[in-house]
This record gives sequence, C-alpha cells and structure tokens, in this order.
Amino acid sequence: MIDDFLKTAGWGDAALTPLAGDASARRYSRLHHGNDTAILMDDPEGDTGLFARLARHLRGLGLSAPEILAEAPGLLLLEDLGDGLIARLATDAESEKRLYLCATDALVALHRHPPPSDLPVADPARLAAMTDLAFSVYAANAGTPIAPEIMHECAAAFERALLAHAPETDVMILRDYHAENILWLPDREGAARAGLLDFQDALQGHRAYDLVSLVEDARRDVSPETAEAAIRHYLAATGLPEAPFRAALAVLGAQRNLRILGVFARLAAARGKPGYIDLVPRVWRHLQTDLQHPALSEVAGLLRGALPAPTPDVLQRLKSPCPTR
Repeated sequence: MIDDFLKTAGWGDAALTPLAGDASARRYSRLHHGNDTAILMDDPEGDTGLFARLARHLRGLGLSAPEILAEAPGLLLLEDLGDGLIARLATDAESEKRLYLCATDALVALHRHPPPSDLPVADPARLAAMTDLAFSVYAANAGTPIAPEIMHECAAAFERALLAHAPETDVMILRDYHAENILWLPDREGAARAGLLDFQDALQGHRAYDLVSLVEDARRDVSPETAEAAIRHYLAATGLPEAPFRAALAVLGAQRNLRILGVFARLAAARGKPGYIDLVPRVWRHLQTDLQHPALSEVAGLLRGALPAPTPDVLQRLKSPCPTR
C-alpha cells in the first residue's frame, strides 16, 4: 500500500530513512529523492484526513504547519520542515529564551483567530474528567488504589476550579505544544519561524492551555526565567489581565500534569515504554508548583496524600509490565 501511494505521489523510487516516533502508533520516515526530501506519515490507527485539514487551516493563518503533498487513508506525504527541534537548539539561556518567545509568538498568532467550529470542545467538564487517569492508572499501577469517591470528588473540585478560572473555549489548542514538537525555521519570519508538528488531537479550548504545555514541559527543564519571559511576552502581546491569566495557567497546568501522570503510566504498562516513567518526577514537580496557587486550594486539599509521590519504589513499580491495562 505504501509503495503504491509513493509511486502515485511521484516518490516511488525515493530512499526511506525511519525517524524517531512519538507516544502514538504513528510512524515517520524521511524520503530522499535527488535533492528533494519529504516526510512520510504512516498512521493506520489515526485520522490522517483530520491532520491534513488542520494543517491547511494553520497554514491559512500564516503558521508553519507542513504542506500536504499527497494523502491517502492512513498515509500522508508532508513537507520536510527539517530537524531543528527547539529542544535540541535551546542549549543556553539566550537561545532558550529566543526560541521559546518565538513559540509563544505562534500561539499569539493562532489565538487571533477562532478555532475550527467542528473541533471537540475542551470545556471544564471534559477537562476535569480527563484527570481520572492519575487515579485509575498512575495510582493503581503504583500500588496505591484510590477509592472511586475520592476520584469523583477531585474531578468535581477540578471542574469548579476550571469554571471559575478557565471556562473559555475560544481558541484552537494544539494540546502537545512542547519543545520536541516545535521546529526552529530561521529562514521564515515572525510566528512562522515556529514549525508545528503535532496537532491532530486539537480541541477548542482555553488560550492558556498550550502556553502552560510549553513552559511546564514534561520532557525537559525550562528555566524559570524563560518560562516567566514567555508568559509576560504573551500577556504583553494580548493585553490580557495578568492575575486571571496566571490563575488559568495554574489550573490548566495542574489538569495537564495530573493527566500526564496517568498517560505515562499507561504507556509504560500497556505499550511497554518504561522510559516515560523517568519523566514522572518532573511532571510531579510541575503539579506541586501548580497546586500552590490559591485557585487550586480545594483541589490541593483533596489531593494531599491521595496520590503517591514518585519515590524510587513507586517508579520501579510503574515500570513493571502490566499487560492487562
């Protein structure tokens, strides 16, 4: 099927080099055809048609999603935006700040436009329900089962915090907006210098969602100075009032980090990817920082002592195979 697809697209005799994948079942290869290159996405389990449509939407806003060169069910041929991930290029304080401000500019540009109306809506009820993985997978696999009523109480408290501090769903959120999904494209201008790679799970949501994803990265330490510069840059560019926006950052950050604990535990157990457990202590630290905000006082009280901290013993249990989940 892939051979026929590439032949039809005019890349039938291209050489393929597999590329590192992500947490999904997607597979990527770089194609070499003379002096030209392209990226093959093979995603039999996903909605490649949605990815293509969202890529065209983002490009229509002047942002640097890859051009769709050819498409078929489960397969896409994409423009090759290179290997300049900002996670690799942010090697010192100066470069990190420059790259993260560019990534912030892309969010500012995206948020000037309404989201596609047919995207699912990440409203407070949906986001609160998504915290369940922290209890049903992370805590359970760590050997600390949580009573269902505690999980439900936490979800209800989260929904109240989200309703109070982050109820809006007026922008497109890319969801996995972090340094390993953003490319530096220095030959382009403005917000287009940030190459966007991962957006097929986009939702309609709150404008703080992707910014907190960027600065509270599960995969790398972002300096406090860079994180603060990105937040201030966004506030200056949008004119939003600071205190309510920082409350939204904290509430959405806590929601994300709780869910990530569960997602990483599930990847280790169900997909045999224990390396994700090595990231759990960083996610836990982000969560504890978020919970210090007054907007999360009720949630913090309920979580205190409910979830196991990632001690060495807990991390080892999380790495143990659990094929039933």
